[in-house]
Parts: sequence; C-alpha cells; structure tokens
Amino acid sequence: MKLFKQLLVAPAALGLIASGASAAEMHIDGLSDYATSSSAGSLEQVTSITQFSDVDPTDWAHQALSNLIERYGCVAGYPNGTYRGNRAMTRFEAAALLNACLDRVTEVTDELKRLMKEFEKELAIIKGRVDGLEARVGELEATQFSTTTKLSGLATFVVGANRFMGSATPLRADSNAEFGGTVFNYDLQLALETSFTGKDQLTTVLRSGNFDGDDNVFGSGGPSGLATLDTAFQEGDQPNQLAIDKLFYSFPIGEFITITAGPYVGQEDMLAIWPSVYPSDPILEVLTLNGAPGAYNKNLGAGAGISWSDSSGFSASANYVAANGAASDTPDGGFATDNAAGTGTVQLGWEAEGWTIAAIYSQIQNGHDLIAYATLLTQESLSPRGVTHAFGLGGSWAPEESGWVPAVSVGLGFNSSDTDSSGEVSSSQSWTVGLEWNDVFMAGSNAGMAVGQPVFATDLRGGDTPADGQFIWEWWYQFQVSDNISVTPALFYLSRPMGELTLRDSSFQQLGGLIKTTFVF
Repeated sequence: MKLFKQLLVAPAALGLIASGASAAEMHIDGLSDYATSSSAGSLEQVTSITQFSDVDPTDWAHQALSNLIERYGCVAGYPNGTYRGNRAMTRFEAAALLNACLDRVTEVTDELKRLMKEFEKELAIIKGRVDGLEARVGELEATQFSTTTKLSGLATFVVGANRFMGSATPLRADSNAEFGGTVFNYDLQLALETSFTGKDQLTTVLRSGNFDGDDNVFGSGGPSGLATLDTAFQEGDQPNQLAIDKLFYSFPIGEFITITAGPYVGQEDMLAIWPSVYPSDPILEVLTLNGAPGAYNKNLGAGAGISWSDSSGFSASANYVAANGAASDTPDGGFATDNAAGTGTVQLGWEAEGWTIAAIYSQIQNGHDLIAYATLLTQESLSPRGVTHAFGLGGSWAPEESGWVPAVSVGLGFNSSDTDSSGEVSSSQSWTVGLEWNDVFMAGSNAGMAVGQPVFATDLRGGDTPADGQFIWEWWYQFQVSDNISVTPALFYLSRPMGELTLRDSSFQQLGGLIKTTFVF
C-alpha cells in the first residue's frame, strides 16, 4: 500500500482494531442500507457536504467531512439524506466506510502521475539505497555483536548494636564487653557484567568493607557467628581493602542449557532456581538460605556447573566448588582433592507464576569451614576426614497483588555426617519460614519477618543427647526513599546463640538492632 494511502486509512483501521465489541454485542440495524449507500458508484454516494441535512457549517468536523467528500468521494450517508454524526458506529459500518475509501484512494490522479514521472530517477535511487541499508542492517544484526560491559553498584551503611541477656552471668558480661558496642560499618559492591556475543556473560564483582571479624558483632556474629549480616564484608584482617569477590563466566549451549565456570564462583551462582522470595532486603544471612544452610552453603572458590531449564518451568542443576581450589600444594588444597574444601551440589526445581519449589543435595567435605551457621557444631564436632550429606526442600508463594496477604517462603534442611568418635555429630536439622508484605504504607516500601532454627544437632555418636536447639527471629521495614535509596530499620533475636555450650539450667539470649541505608547505582 502506498504511503499516502496508509496515512489516509490508518485512523479508520485503528478504530476497527481498538474497538473491543464482539459480534454478539453489536447492533446491525440499517447496515444493509449503509453498505449499499457506501459502495462505489451508488446513487446514495454524496458529492457535496450540503447533501447532508444534519451537518451544519458550525459542526467541528464540517471541514474534515468536506475534504473527504470533495477530494476522495468516499463519504456516504443514510438513504434519508442524513449523516448521523453523533450516532455510535458499529464495526460493520466502519468496515463498509473503510472499504469505500480504499476503492477511491486506489485511483491515481493525473497530478500524482506527473509527480511520479518527474521524480522517477530520484525515487529509484532512494529505493536502491534504502534496500541496501536494510540488507546491511540485517547482516549486522545476524552476525555482529559489540562487546558491552554494564556496571552496577551497591553501597550499604549499617549502624547498630547488640545487647546480651540471660542468667549465664559470665557469658553475658563477657559478650556485652566484647560485642556490645555501637558500630557504623559499610559494604561496597561493584558488579561488572560483560557480554561478548549478546548471550554469554563474564561477571566480575569487586567488593570492599570494614566489618572486622574480631571486633564487630555484625561481622563476626558475636560469640556464635549466627548474627552475621548478609551485607557484611572484609578482605582478610585488613578493612577498606578492595578485592575480587566473584569472577566467573556463563554461556548457553542451545536453548535450555547454561554452563558456568570460574576461579572464584559461588555455589548459588550456578543454580537454576532460588526457591525463595524472602527477603527483598536481607538482614541475617542465615535466614536467607532457604532453611537449609548446609545444602545452600554458598561455598566460594574455583568451580564449574551446568544448569538446564525449559519453558515448562522445570529445571536441574549440578555444580562443584572448591574453596581451596587455587592452592597448588595438595596437602593444603587443590581442585577435587581431599583438602579442596569442596562441595558438590545437585538441585531439581520447578517455578511458575507466583510459585517456586526445589529439592537440593550437597556433599560437603568435613574438616573445613563449610557448614555455616551450625551453631556450636564446629569442625571439632565432625569427623575431619569424613563428609556431610546435606539435603534441603524449599518453596515459596507470592500473591498477584500486594495487600494484607504476604508472600511466604518455607525451607527445611537435614544433614547426615560421617562420625569416628563418641560425641561427634551424626545428624542435624534446620528450618526457616519467611513472610514479606509489599507496598506497606506506601508504594515500593516492604516489610518482613522470619523465624527459624539454624543447623542444630539431633544425634551424637555414642548415644549422647544433644542440647543444641534455638530460635532466631528478625523483623524489618524497608522504607523506599527514592528509586535508588532505601532505609531499613531492623531487629533480630537469638534465643540461645551458644547452643549446647550454654550452661545447663541457664539462659543466654542476644538482641540486635540496626538501621541499614542502601544506595543502588
């Protein structure tokens, strides 16, 4: 269709498309009369706007109708000589009018023919150039991709303090003296995402912070390590040092498979699904691990993995990470050695709109600091040359619209460990439930709470009865100041952070409060 023709009929065509009425909803009274009067050459076809008895020169559409009649002759009226401009038009009538206009517009006038003849050469040159440009653009789109790198940043300020309570007087006093001070820390993350083909991605994360593990309760988590924040980082013993936090490369094979590998990659970076929507603004790290800190251990080091997912929502992942994989001497490390500090993980999952569910298994080498948040289940409580088999089952559900009904995330964990000596842990468990409400008090601001039990011993070799269980709570409200800044006050409570090391018939609790300010750029 010619350009001028498209411009003429576009409004009418859009009117046909935009109408939401179905055939059953339309009335077709007078349609046959209208169609007859609208056909080319009909006796009812008007040649002047004065033939309409109900169209006055003061009407706002008078000039438009006059132009259509005189220039294109594609306006027709009803048999009684009226136009009925205020009457609603059915889709059938609009189609009849559009058809009449198309018939008229196809008539090329002498003036238009002369213009086309006059500029015949120029039009041919322009058409050739446009065709050449289209061909070159198509070739570039099919074969070329410019390397691009996207930089994103996350800066977090945290100010807060802890208070230790309970009847265990020496433990309470020592903890308040060592971990009870008010602190003001930061965590800075810079993520570089580079693509070479448009489908692959090289991820580089630079990170710095001053969460001193010896003096800062939020960095070390106090006497137990369970109060470690999700946003807490420091490179070794030196604060304010910029370091590589992640470095790995991902690329697809076919439509459904992704390969990921790198010298510094996290277990969680190679999973096809994360079966939780809690939290959007994390506080304690242990409550972000889907109720299974053993299985979702976030081991970080040299690793590789493969994941598969299809359009039906099903997914599968398998990966291996060696925390000591960069060490060349096998007595202290290496990749896939006895001292690699390695974890092998397999996950099966399914996700749909509003729903996620996943089952996971991780095999963890003992003798290394990999079973995070196991309360007082330190590596002295495990067989150093054995392995721990960690299982997890988690899922989440989120409502379609925000309201009083929260998004729910639930996770369970079970761990079985090899044991050699009496008193070593043979089995342990964990669980977490997280709730989050969106758009609380104002759009973009969220609130949440979670409760759970981190890894606690349930069986010891030799028949000893463990006394290791405790509960962890957290409450927070994320106030969205702007698109890039949020302020989150939060509280958390640990009912028995020292686990089985708490003296019998005594109590020891930890209460923490903080205000976190997050800048996204």
